[in-house]
Amino acid sequence: MSALAASAAVFPTNTTLTELLSNKDGLLSFGQVLNNVATMQPQLSFMEKYWASWYMYMNNDRLATGVMFFLLHEFMYFFRCAPWFIIDNLRFLQKWKIQPTKKPSAKEQLHCLKSVLLSHFLVEAIPIWTFHPMCEKLGITMEVPFPSWQKMTLEISLFFFLEDMWHYWAHRLFHYGIFYKYIHKQHHRYAAPFGLAAEYAHPAETLSLGFGTVGMPILYCLYTKNLHLFTLCLWITLRLFQAVDSHSGYDFPWSLNKFLPFWAGAEHHDLHHHYFIGNYASSFRWWDYYLDTEAGPEAKMEREERMKKKNN
Repeated sequence: MSALAASAAVFPTNTTLTELLSNKDGLLSFGQVLNNVATMQPQLSFMEKYWASWYMYMNNDRLATGVMFFLLHEFMYFFRCAPWFIIDNLRFLQKWKIQPTKKPSAKEQLHCLKSVLLSHFLVEAIPIWTFHPMCEKLGITMEVPFPSWQKMTLEISLFFFLEDMWHYWAHRLFHYGIFYKYIHKQHHRYAAPFGLAAEYAHPAETLSLGFGTVGMPILYCLYTKNLHLFTLCLWITLRLFQAVDSHSGYDFPWSLNKFLPFWAGAEHHDLHHHYFIGNYASSFRWWDYYLDTEAGPEAKMEREERMKKKNN
């Protein structure tokens, strides 16, 4: 793809932005491209300037999207996992560990790390690198300026709702018969989960549950014909944070579920790992509540009380 074509992709209202790419020495560094974009397009926000400069510097939309998505996933996942590894070694925070007698050993964490990295490079990398052609066909845009924060917030909220619905039913299916024995059992290796274990799973589970994260925005775009790639990047980042946090094994007084009662969080998902059944949803509690699949002794007692009242 030519540099002018790349500039046209991110600046749809300007088709001859040769000033942004001009340099007597030929090739421009990323810093030079960024400086040119900032000079010629001062109305853009900080992030919009970097976004446009990245695509123009790479000079190949497919490569730019592939590299960006892969690095985004790797950085955000391990960036969110690192604090939980540190917290596991801070004694004064252990009073908030949900299963305090079960601390993952260094050997367990190393095994998990190797498996997750293998999955990232051999399973998840393939759809990531082929994502840009799909964006082009679906009409997912990369232009600047970005959509409004209000629009992105509404779309991401919808993605959380749709992903949670998909995750509940797909996850519940994985707890039946051969699906559990040959696929989902791998994820339940750790009865007391830790952050890094969020993506420790069989390839079939990674792809099927991952459809909720990527597939729902795709379906949304098929319907609306209107979705920005930056919105998708924000959504994937937040979904990664949610997945890692729910596997952290800690329930703090400042955890999100203390402020949003319908938010699942680590306390909700930890019970799932502890009892190997129930609490199938990812982000919210309502599916398990209304379909009577909540896990743990308290939920069991509540079900028994409801049955007694119903029979009286």
